[in-house]
Amino acid sequence: MLKVLMAASECVPFSKTGGLADVVGALPKELVRQGVDARVITPLYRQMPEKFRAKLEHMLFFYVNLGWRRQYVGIEKLVMDGVTYYFVDNEYYFGRSYIYGIGGDEGERFAFFCRAVLEAMAHIDFVPDVLHLNDWQTGLIPPMLEVQYRVLPLYQSIRTVYTIHNLQYQGLFPIGQIEDLISIGGDMYTSDKLEFYGQCSFMKGGLTYANRITTVSPSYAGEIQTAYYGEKLDGLLRARSHELRGILNGIDLTVWDPATDKDIVKTYTFETREGKVQNKLALQRELGLTVGDDIPMIGMVTRLSGQKGLDLVERVLDGIVATGAQLVVLGMGEDKYVDLFNWAQWKYQGQVAACIEMNGALAHRIYAASDMFLMPSMFEPCGLSQMISLRYGTLPIVRETGGLRDTVLAYNEFTGDGNGFTFLNYNAHDMLYVIEHAVGFYKNNPEVWTRLMERAMKGQYGWDQSAKNYVDLYEELVFGAKEPPKEKKPAAKRPARKTAAKKEPAAEAAAAKEETPAPEKPAKKTARKTAAKKAEPAEAPADKPKPVRKSRARKTEA
Repeated sequence: MLKVLMAASECVPFSKTGGLADVVGALPKELVRQGVDARVITPLYRQMPEKFRAKLEHMLFFYVNLGWRRQYVGIEKLVMDGVTYYFVDNEYYFGRSYIYGIGGDEGERFAFFCRAVLEAMAHIDFVPDVLHLNDWQTGLIPPMLEVQYRVLPLYQSIRTVYTIHNLQYQGLFPIGQIEDLISIGGDMYTSDKLEFYGQCSFMKGGLTYANRITTVSPSYAGEIQTAYYGEKLDGLLRARSHELRGILNGIDLTVWDPATDKDIVKTYTFETREGKVQNKLALQRELGLTVGDDIPMIGMVTRLSGQKGLDLVERVLDGIVATGAQLVVLGMGEDKYVDLFNWAQWKYQGQVAACIEMNGALAHRIYAASDMFLMPSMFEPCGLSQMISLRYGTLPIVRETGGLRDTVLAYNEFTGDGNGFTFLNYNAHDMLYVIEHAVGFYKNNPEVWTRLMERAMKGQYGWDQSAKNYVDLYEELVFGAKEPPKEKKPAAKRPARKTAAKKEPAAEAAAAKEETPAPEKPAKKTARKTAAKKAEPAEAPADKPKPVRKSRARKTEA
């Protein structure tokens, strides 16, 4: 059985700040269903819900060297849905009120995690065939494996896959600080290895030393090889393009299913889609919006950052409201966008709702209640929200980039194709035009809208095919590439004679044999002469020197 250990800094349902956690929570379960022994190793954060913490089994503990420090590593274990989860326990690094970002020692925290993952494999009695790493927080594992561990028998057969979830976040820290922690050698901090504009890049470590690189959508794999999207790593990615593959993410269909969702007011399917209207009315009352089943609602569940295209929303917010649609925003992030949506809620009372929080249950209710879902991202490696909204019959309005382009096809009025609405240019008024277009269809073309809802809700968004693609990649790494079937060359066709009738295959072969001329005698004579010439000795005996060209004779005399 193929053995895979996934290392990541977050994993649903134990910890989450973004889409990485959803992927690491869902992919291993599908891998297990496809016959892979897939396991996960992740930090044990204080934020883990108590219902899971109470089920943890303490396996063992050991210590690792981190520069001059000697740090405790506890390994806690939990088996759930067929997947074994290992949690790296260290109160100093992970027993905090946050997962990322405010302590100033992020480099040390995740250098420790990388060291703990490598050391843990010698203790937990599980040595994987493939170590599947995710984002910058695990980026030091491939170089440390190659330089410090590969010589040890336990680690010699392990292969690595490194998945980029967002190239913008690279884990950049002072070289001296990181070398003090991992002692990998000063010669590793050069431009062709870990050095990146004077700093150590965790991301670059993974991209340089992993056996294979993947991204979370095919389009994003192509985009990051360009200067615009490549975050100054496009040259490295082009150099490794033959080892780079885009595999589209999926969503967990057991979590995101309007027919069974316990967080929404009324479950529904396409056949019982009137339940969606009840969800809208309930959310309108909950958030203080004007109540009306015929009022179009646009939802946004997003990180409040520039990457998500919120500057476009800011530019044409008045125009969006002028369509008559309600706008519901859920998320946390940059202060400028927090202020924008709080102000919009005040100015457009009853039409705009701003929920500045991380609230999973409310996110489910917004997907179920909204008629449209807005994602005007500047770039989007994959995006899960557009697939979730499709699953809930909420038609996405997206910019054509990354995974959004791979999953949302613009509605074509002439052919009837499509499952949503899209715009190409990163332009606020292009976005506004498409929003107006979508709202117009909602209000004036209910038959078209219903047809698009049906297509959206019955689409395939699960992990089955994506997991199969990962299994193929793992097997290629472990067992070698499969040889493609040999193609049979078509037999050369003999030009038909104008006067001859069509012959049966056997008669045609006999005729071909008769028509083949016998070799002429001069040809045989030439062949004998050639053979005789080849039989001559390479050098003549000393008593009978072989005639040589004049140039050689002159050289001998000299």
